[in-house]
Amino acid sequence: MYLFTSESVSEGHPDKIADQISDAVLDKILEQDKNSAVACETMVKNSLVIVAGEVRTKAWVDLEKIVKDVIEGIGYNSDSMGLNASNVSVINLISKQSDEIYNSVFGSPEECKGAGDQGIMFGYACDETETYMPAAIYFANSLLVELAKKRKSLEIDWLSPDAKSQVTVEYDDEGNVSRVDKIVISTQHNKHVSQREIHHRVINEIIKEVIPQRYIDEETCYIINPSGSFVLGGPHADCGLTGRKIIVDSYGGYARHGGGAFSGKDPSKVDRSASYMARYVAKNIVAAGLAKKCELQLSYAIGISEPLSIYVNTFGTSKYKDNDLVKLIRDNFSLTPKGIIDTLDLKNIRYQDTAAYGHFGRRDVEFNWEKIIQLNI
Repeated sequence: MYLFTSESVSEGHPDKIADQISDAVLDKILEQDKNSAVACETMVKNSLVIVAGEVRTKAWVDLEKIVKDVIEGIGYNSDSMGLNASNVSVINLISKQSDEIYNSVFGSPEECKGAGDQGIMFGYACDETETYMPAAIYFANSLLVELAKKRKSLEIDWLSPDAKSQVTVEYDDEGNVSRVDKIVISTQHNKHVSQREIHHRVINEIIKEVIPQRYIDEETCYIINPSGSFVLGGPHADCGLTGRKIIVDSYGGYARHGGGAFSGKDPSKVDRSASYMARYVAKNIVAAGLAKKCELQLSYAIGISEPLSIYVNTFGTSKYKDNDLVKLIRDNFSLTPKGIIDTLDLKNIRYQDTAAYGHFGRRDVEFNWEKIIQLNI
């Protein structure tokens, strides 16, 4: 028996505000120019938003409007919450992407000939949940999705946007999920609600609606707002930066991460697109019954199209040798940046939808890298 814990944060967390702004800028640029090169970073503190990065595009976007629309959409529309979209100031530090980088990546304005940077990317899947995600991160994300639904529908009208969750899962000696041991939720709220009501409603209307009853027992521990009052949140309580929640974005620490952030990057950046493809490949290997667990690593160098290496680890859960699965992967999937972009249609998705509650294993939105296909085995 052993325990494993993963955490998640809501769309109102300062780091996630930054991620959503970066991806909203990317979306608006790609709407006008599908072949843009974008690397957008955001910092949020108090009522100041700094947007920086490098862009090569024919598009023009209203940066201040994008920023305010994102913040308003999250639900920050009152000074009492610590952030009000109408009072935000925006500093624009976006510059043009260097010719050297652009020319090494794009063979023409319509074609990505090579990877947008060097790096390593991981994808993972397992059969613990219906979404082929590790249980702890799947539950942690799902709790906050439900919290946001209750907040935005006003079903629980005292909730505010900033929140965090943490779920500890117990595994049996064979590595199967046996129960949920601890659940932590810290949620921002208005000042008129009692902690007793917060505890009662979060446990009964959020946790017990999300966590399958078979995993809950009398020893499951609920920890709600352990710091007590949580009225002032968002970027007045903490500075937010793009790319600071990469473990929340991926597998909650249960599988490895290559280190590169996703948000604000167009799909020529393999930090993002190859991580999506690695998840797509790993998920389809598990979904096809070829393994119970699969971790895939891809590596790339800037300007080079084919991955430098492919590594597969099925942790002894497959009847196939891992090296044999590498050949199967090469036969079934195109792993060049252009092949990844075309396979997953990465120039035609709404990236802002990825920027909170995880990029993988979602049930509230559909992403192409989560689709299951028929493999040629």
